[in-house]
Amino acid sequence: MLSLKSGLSAFLTLFLLGQAVTAHAELPDFTTLVEAAAPAVVNISTTQKVPDQVAGNSQSGIPDLEGLPPGFREFFERNMPQQPRSPQGRQQQRGAQSLGSGFIISPDGYVLTNNHVVTGADEIIVRLSDRSELKAKLIGADPRTDVALLKVEGKNLPVVKIGKSEDLKVGAWVLAIGSPFGFDHSATAGIVSAKGRSLPNESYVPFIQTDVAINPGNSGGPLFNLNGEVIGINSQIFTRSGGFMGLSFAIPMDVAMDVANQLRTEGKVSRGWLGVVIQEVNKDLAESFGLDKPAGALVAQVMEGGPAAKGGLQVGDVILNLNDQPIIMSADLPHLVGRMKAGSKAQLEVIREGSRKKLELTIGNLPAEGDEVAANGGGDSAVERNSNRMGVKVAELSADERKALDLKGGVVIKEVQDGPAALIGLRPGDVITHLNNQAIDSAKTFTQVAQALPKNRSVSMRVLREGRASFITFKLSE
Repeated sequence: MLSLKSGLSAFLTLFLLGQAVTAHAELPDFTTLVEAAAPAVVNISTTQKVPDQVAGNSQSGIPDLEGLPPGFREFFERNMPQQPRSPQGRQQQRGAQSLGSGFIISPDGYVLTNNHVVTGADEIIVRLSDRSELKAKLIGADPRTDVALLKVEGKNLPVVKIGKSEDLKVGAWVLAIGSPFGFDHSATAGIVSAKGRSLPNESYVPFIQTDVAINPGNSGGPLFNLNGEVIGINSQIFTRSGGFMGLSFAIPMDVAMDVANQLRTEGKVSRGWLGVVIQEVNKDLAESFGLDKPAGALVAQVMEGGPAAKGGLQVGDVILNLNDQPIIMSADLPHLVGRMKAGSKAQLEVIREGSRKKLELTIGNLPAEGDEVAANGGGDSAVERNSNRMGVKVAELSADERKALDLKGGVVIKEVQDGPAALIGLRPGDVITHLNNQAIDSAKTFTQVAQALPKNRSVSMRVLREGRASFITFKLSE
């Protein structure tokens, strides 16, 4: 009996040791990767001249995190070193220093980093792994993707290997090298936790999400796969404290290299444009448009004279795929369109009034920021009518209002009473252009469609508020 117990104990010990050895063997060893890749990773510091009274409002060494979207922090620190005032009594200028990372992509000195690391800089200094410092020239930058291309004078510089981010899989090990808080060549590791992630105000970058520890100073640094290839540029974190909280976001290398090549050859970045405003298709919208499941990009607005308008795309169309690539989330569409060249053909499959339809249109060139089409509405209108079932008082738009809003029809809400309209958040001044997938060309049409709405089924309504169109859904219980 004693022998049996001893045998079982020995077997269990060996089994547990085997499991531990197997688990240990499966963990990656990053030492070789770091030794090979680190020499091509650089520290980037910049100097920006600012007026004395502005500089005096900051404390030296404190990261400047003001003015960023809630929860997101750009990875750079601004130090405001104290300098004596000019004896001539002139307004003294001080150097605002920021800190970030980057990496060398060519032996003759081209360096990639984030736009926000170098934006507004009067001087850019690149420090190599051997601690030598070189002045860098800004070749070009693209704020929309937060990518900047620098050039330093050098020969036979160490370079990184460029990988394909599209081959990356969720769960894969990745490693970041950078200068968090100024600590050069710090390495942190983790896994890819998601791909194709869309962030607020970042329509053209399908971010790689990781749990790699990223902090101020890591901005612009490389994200490596286990083959030692750069597959992303560390760009943003999600945080409530200002520090790392387990959610880091990197710009895919496929996107970054496309931008870098355009900056190098053209000095600017061009990307494709459809000329539409889209929104996500949720469960209720999918039901109202007759879809089997929530998917696609719902066209909420079509810009007059844009590629979509010329190609026959209409408000209310749900785009299911582009050039045979499925649109699962609405954010997939701008990612795909943005990488297409102006003048190229696009094959779209859409759902229109419950039926599938194929369209072909020519991709346009995305206008410069601030040049996008905008519309504003308001003002008095024609005869007012009531629709007691919806609980709103509406009026027809005047010819001038329709022209200003680029509309052929629609009604404006003059008063919101108790009822469904109040419950779904409608308010005076909103313009209703579609109800239950039907275009509203007059107050009479609105009343007729409203009175015929089905009960206990999702109904869609297209609303224009301050020039911005979106579809909302609701259900009538009575």
